[in-house]
Amino acid sequence: MAAKKTVIAFDLYGTLLSTESIAHELAKIYDEDKAKRLAALWRRYQLEYTWRINSMGEYKSFSEITRNSLSHAVAELGLTLSAKDADTLMKSYDALHVFPEIPSALQLLEKNKDSVEAYVFSNGTDEMVGNSIKTSPELGPHAARFKSLVTVHGLKCFKPDKRAYTHLVEQVGKQGKESDVWVVSANPFDIVGSRAAGLKAAFIDRAGKGWIDRLDEKRAPVVVASGVDEAIASILKD
Repeated sequence: MAAKKTVIAFDLYGTLLSTESIAHELAKIYDEDKAKRLAALWRRYQLEYTWRINSMGEYKSFSEITRNSLSHAVAELGLTLSAKDADTLMKSYDALHVFPEIPSALQLLEKNKDSVEAYVFSNGTDEMVGNSIKTSPELGPHAARFKSLVTVHGLKCFKPDKRAYTHLVEQVGKQGKESDVWVVSANPFDIVGSRAAGLKAAFIDRAGKGWIDRLDEKRAPVVVASGVDEAIASILKD
């Protein structure tokens, strides 16, 4: 009988891919300071829109939410953006750069490919997530390291809705064995959502502040790591 593999699902945007790296593209349109502020605000409203629409019981695709949140951020900063530049930025969002430790994390997955079953688990649409991985300069060459891409688009909801995590468990074939599934994410809401659904979770704490989310102390992560590579190493020791 083959040894049981450790199932690890990695969040994409903000965990593997740096949404802050879009500032480089924004700097081609605005000055560097405005570009950094706009990148941060864009991400803030992108996430906020998913939570708001979840609460409303409605749905728009993550791609549409990403475009609309860009418009919101631009307006809030009193800037202007042509339709052509908006299209260019949306295409650039499909080619975000990874965080510095991700190459090391990918090497660790390769080294442990016989004992780890890796997935990407994202709010994005299948097309958006697929494009983001294929066109990412660093992730693209390692796309085969992930068994499959699990998205929530077909569910018409976003994380941390419990349906998203139930869907993940079903997609990786672990129904009734939720605690066999790990979610690795830098987003606190994703960690709490995972834990509420019975999964294990590793929080990527790049800011070095530790786990400070206080929504529910019973839903704290099993692992807190400074990077994805460190999280993988800790999970493999569990």
